[in-house]
Amino acid sequence: MADHVLSRHAKAAAILAYGSCLRGVGTDESLIDLYVLLERDEDVSTNVLSRLGARLMPPNVYYAETLHEGRTLRCKYAVVTLSVFAARMRPETTNPYFWARFAQPSALLHASTDVNRAHVIAAVTQAVITMYRAAIATAPRDSTPADTWRSGFEETYLTELRPESGGRAGELVAANASFYDAVAQMIGHPDVPPVSWSKRRWEGKALSVARLLKAAFTFEGGASYAAWKIERHSGKKIVLSPWQRRHPVLAGFLLLPRLLWRGAIK
Repeated sequence: MADHVLSRHAKAAAILAYGSCLRGVGTDESLIDLYVLLERDEDVSTNVLSRLGARLMPPNVYYAETLHEGRTLRCKYAVVTLSVFAARMRPETTNPYFWARFAQPSALLHASTDVNRAHVIAAVTQAVITMYRAAIATAPRDSTPADTWRSGFEETYLTELRPESGGRAGELVAANASFYDAVAQMIGHPDVPPVSWSKRRWEGKALSVARLLKAAFTFEGGASYAAWKIERHSGKKIVLSPWQRRHPVLAGFLLLPRLLWRGAIK
């Protein structure tokens, strides 16, 4: 799948995989999640508005599928410049959208140069540090490393409009327990300033709505993907009409109260 996406973005500085397929979920059950990192804004898209969107509200998200050994593989991939990717991993970035994702184990599938490979590794390393320090600011001081990680991930989930259940954070930590334990030992328990997660929730949910609006114009098949994602994580089936598929922005606003009421998103 990375090779297929690379055929669309030949100038990619790096391609990362992350998400459920790295935790053992079959590719028949889930989309493959990739991040495509580029060196220049000009390489994001030939469309000026798309490039502007990726700069002001990264990342841009796209859909791809390819046939492999008689099976159709499906992929959701994000596109952003390497410089923006690295900058969003730092603790000054209060919204955890980037650093919470890449505090989880990921796989570097492609790097165009050794320099770009080193930049990606440094950025992901910073993401892990930023995430754990934010988690320490949330959890009681006598918490175990696993409890600290779980508490931190729970808070980051609440900053987005996500359909995952309340136990999702614990599942993430349990899936790679040795990784999280090792990282906690390396970082230790430094003093960190208090974190206002309530403020981050409001800011994060506003950004989530804005990203959904942007994705409605850039993510082919976005309405169908969103309905599938909600059903997979919450068990709440969303049946879209042909009109809703053609007008995902208006449909999203009309569906949002019902989804919230049914607990499909939180």
